[in-house]
Amino acid sequence: MSLTSSIKQSGSGIAALYRRYAEWLVSITWKRFIVLSLLLLIVTGMLSSLPPFNWDLATRTTRVPASRSVDITVDDNGVRIKPKRKGSQAPEITIDEHGVRIKRAGDPASGKPLQEIIVDEHGVQMRSDPQAPPPAPPSAKHEAAGVAGEITQELAQEIRREVIDAIGEMGDEERVVHVRLGNYMPQLAFLFILLSTAIKIAYAGRVKAEAKAAEAQEVAEAESLKRQVTEARMAAMQAQVEPHFLFNTLASIDHLIEVDPVRASRMQKNLIALLRASMPAMREKATNLGRELEVVRPYLEILKVRMEERLQPQVNVPEGLYSADFPPMMLQSLVENAIKHGLEPKAEGGSLSVSAEVAHGKLHVGVADTGVGFARAATAGTGTGLSNIRERLKLIYGDAAELRIAPNAPTGTRVTIVVPYKAT
Repeated sequence: MSLTSSIKQSGSGIAALYRRYAEWLVSITWKRFIVLSLLLLIVTGMLSSLPPFNWDLATRTTRVPASRSVDITVDDNGVRIKPKRKGSQAPEITIDEHGVRIKRAGDPASGKPLQEIIVDEHGVQMRSDPQAPPPAPPSAKHEAAGVAGEITQELAQEIRREVIDAIGEMGDEERVVHVRLGNYMPQLAFLFILLSTAIKIAYAGRVKAEAKAAEAQEVAEAESLKRQVTEARMAAMQAQVEPHFLFNTLASIDHLIEVDPVRASRMQKNLIALLRASMPAMREKATNLGRELEVVRPYLEILKVRMEERLQPQVNVPEGLYSADFPPMMLQSLVENAIKHGLEPKAEGGSLSVSAEVAHGKLHVGVADTGVGFARAATAGTGTGLSNIRERLKLIYGDAAELRIAPNAPTGTRVTIVVPYKAT
């Protein structure tokens, strides 16, 4: 199998899966969709902490900003470190060109005074009262010697550099990150829910459009069916009462009145019965098998008088099936086709039988003749009549009905209409 064929098959499978999922989304309510979405988030959250989803796929080290409880400002004037929280006992540190100043706020509740430590070129000075006089000049160095010793300007600068370096190191800290499949499951579930929501909204509009199109198609098919039924009724009416048929029948009656009054009377009665049964059938939308036989029987009797021994008709339909639903004018069309294209072209004629039975919940109505066979006569038509019957059956019953054409033994053709059995 080529790569292109594999890709096409995979694409077809994915498209079919997408259509099924979209149809399922449209079929459920929004309430159920929300409940299922919440359950999905809960389940993915639980599974993310269970094996194998909590196994490490990879481990990496990253640097993240260090957490601080103070504000650090570094600019041209130096470094200033202040506590973020108001009332904090953390010291405030200022480092500039003059040195280092450490200031701790006092606590009136505990009686602790404000404390300040200054480290500059003069040494280290400590003050507990901000109102105290400034530190002693360099001549009083012996008074500060016991507190700090000999701290030079170079030491103050070094302290400043060390603090700045320490602050720089505090900027980031290393953290070990464990990459696990479960880390991404809740996010993937949420993304899947968003995509499903979009599909549900988009496909719902498409389904509505398809439903409207299907409804319009059904209306068009119904109109087509009505037109075909009307055309079939008119064709049947024309075949039954056309002037040529009437003239021949009346001429036969006129001839028989002189030579065989009994046959003439019988033929006249059959013509009256045919016209009486045909007129209502032209206006009815639904009928049953019994009413269709009321049209077929006198039609066969009239043709038997005209064809004499060349036509041997038989109607073998149980009376229990007379009430079965049957499409109008179809049986008449089958009988006409059998005589016109099967028996009349045959010099010696033959027999024609109409039968009906119920098998597997279906009504089988057949017309069999011993004529020349299907599509073998010189008068064979284009098959439009049978095609119309087949199309009408599909429009009325869908796939539940069919038209069967098969050879008849020993010669001729058998045409059978199969429809769902329903008695009225």
